[in-house]
Amino acid sequence: MSKIILLFLIFLKIGAFSFGGGYAMLPFIQQEFIDKHHFITNSEFLDLLAISQSTPGPIAINSATFIGYKTAGFLGSFVATFGVTIFALIGLTFISKLFEKFKDNKKIVQLLDTLKPITTGFILSAAFSSMLDIKWGVYEVIALVSSFYLLKTNKIGSISIIFIYGLIGICLCYFGVIS
Repeated sequence: MSKIILLFLIFLKIGAFSFGGGYAMLPFIQQEFIDKHHFITNSEFLDLLAISQSTPGPIAINSATFIGYKTAGFLGSFVATFGVTIFALIGLTFISKLFEKFKDNKKIVQLLDTLKPITTGFILSAAFSSMLDIKWGVYEVIALVSSFYLLKTNKIGSISIIFIYGLIGICLCYFGVIS
């Protein structure tokens, strides 16, 4: 099977079965593209996360575009992005029409409540796997703890945190404090 078709099918599957948005897709992306098919490395996955967070757009689309381009160039990025979004485009069109009708249905509410902790588990799994691949130093620990604190207390927004910590990281690298 060609890489183009494989990219499309994998991202179609990820888009169809990942409940909870882009962050919930991260464990699926890790399993498929790092562990199973070896299209990207753990280090490239962390780069993907950093790029996805610092560029506009949903993480699912940014991830698909990044992995698709890395794997098969422009056509790969197009096919992967199309694959991850097609189910949402079609599925949400139908679901949005039905949601108003069933939003107060106790069974639907229970189903959605059941999916929330599962989604949280997916996100934590991806975060834990990513944390294992970071080369931890003083700057990394300070950046993790302080960015978490700033976000949690609403002291500063996520865009400002990315910009400020990115500049600090560039300066520290430039002066040889971190590598």
